[in-house]
Amino acid sequence: MKDKMTIILFSGELDKAIAAFTLATTAALSGMEVTIFFTFWGLNVLKKTTYTVTGSQNILQKMFNLMSPATLPISKLNMFGLGPWMMRRLMRKSKMASLEDMMKLARELKIKYIACTTSCGVLGLGPEHLVGEVDEFAGAATYLAEARESNINLFI
Repeated sequence: MKDKMTIILFSGELDKAIAAFTLATTAALSGMEVTIFFTFWGLNVLKKTTYTVTGSQNILQKMFNLMSPATLPISKLNMFGLGPWMMRRLMRKSKMASLEDMMKLARELKIKYIACTTSCGVLGLGPEHLVGEVDEFAGAATYLAEARESNINLFI
């Protein structure tokens, strides 16, 4: 039986998403089975469009989705978007993989993506709003079942 790792990606910040995908892809490349459970702001990593506002959402859901776009800020020194631009530029200059490259690698390594149904419900997000790479829409019980079998469980 393979060693397993689970990550709860709660944050919708670029630097934390990069950390999550760095750990996930490293674990998968080491032969571990990896699951990432995207919940609350972590769902921003999976959004198809910058602003996910639809007619089926209520006013509060629309406001939340306007205020939490798919263009991820960084946790410190965001400076109205200058921080993420600087971080991406420094990553390119350092020949470090971008978040998009790591997400592509994660899919090639068969890292499992679970979108939290509770968070999707609260934020008015459906499968049509998220990238097609989501393997499963499920709740906390599914995550806990995965975590129970895992050697490493991280909350980012």
